[in-house]
Amino acid sequence: MEQVASPLVIAEDLDTLDAHQLRDALRDASKEIGFKKAVIEKLTHENAFLKRLKFGAQSERFINAEYKSLLDEMLGSNLAAVAAEIGALQPSRATGERQHPRREKLPPHLPCRDVCHEPTNTTYGCGQAMQCIGEDVAEKLDYQPDVFTVERHIHGKRGCRCCERIVQAPVAPHIIDKGPPTTGLLAQVLVAKYLDHLPLHWQEAILERAVHAIVRSTLAQ
Repeated sequence: MEQVASPLVIAEDLDTLDAHQLRDALRDASKEIGFKKAVIEKLTHENAFLKRLKFGAQSERFINAEYKSLLDEMLGSNLAAVAAEIGALQPSRATGERQHPRREKLPPHLPCRDVCHEPTNTTYGCGQAMQCIGEDVAEKLDYQPDVFTVERHIHGKRGCRCCERIVQAPVAPHIIDKGPPTTGLLAQVLVAKYLDHLPLHWQEAILERAVHAIVRSTLAQ
């Protein structure tokens, strides 16, 4: 049985080896080189990890403190998205039945300002003035610096017995359709979020503690 030369004796006995022995020696040398490369890569990775543990603790604490609010907000958004997906997968209560979020009434102790919306034309074909037969009221939560107020948008209904017709002023467009926040409150939310770096879940807690609970998904719209 022939003895295969090890890589350590190749340099000394190179001239005495035949082609078969040279191929075996080259194969063994390649295996040893690959093993040593793997060891070097492993030690380099461990060395970098130990350096980060020893010298990078202070900087990592700074980074965590700086981006904590951002990470919390992202986590809250992700949880809300997951909850929405779970809700979409659940079967509906009845075919064709739409589920609308239940909106709580605004606190009665807040100052209130009525904004009346009346139809521009209250006279029709018969020439008689229409009578007020009712009204629709939509309450909006407004905000001025350090002051919360409730805007009551009153849409009066006018009806004519002769023409059997009812008219009402159209609802003015809002940034959030059927939502309570006004443009003043939304402006405050944007300033607090992007200028003061106050996450939405903190603003949600502030609003709930101060006057009224407005869910984060509404603020995010």
